[in-house]
Amino acid sequence: MTGTAGIHAASAPPPVGRYPHARRHGDLLFLSGIGPRDPATSMVPGNVLDDAGRVLAHDIAAQARAVFANVRAVLEASGARWEDLLDVTVYLTDMAGDFAAYNAVWGEHFPDPASAPCRTTLGIDALPTPIAIELKCIAAMRNTP
Repeated sequence: MTGTAGIHAASAPPPVGRYPHARRHGDLLFLSGIGPRDPATSMVPGNVLDDAGRVLAHDIAAQARAVFANVRAVLEASGARWEDLLDVTVYLTDMAGDFAAYNAVWGEHFPDPASAPCRTTLGIDALPTPIAIELKCIAAMRNTP
């Protein structure tokens, strides 16, 4: 099977650029980078902003839970399930400060390491919006057109 048209998930926040939420190719589903913005308001959960809109502090646990919810929304809109995740690349803007709390939230969502997707976590300098975490995912498509 060749690639299909880009997938848009109405229940996820819109992409911040000109790209789809996901694209299927054969039996694989590739998700674009997904962040924690609230789908209804585009606000970033857990961010504390100053009067000029600059981030003073963030709550990585709140952002991690939100990003997992957004990934789930894109998977469901694509015809996949949470259990279909194969590989997740995680980008953190504060590896030293956020990894432990993020890792705890990961454990809430994937309590059994044997059935969890593969994972790579990278510390990066910045993301294109004021978020502290972004996920890039690959999922299997099972028994779907």
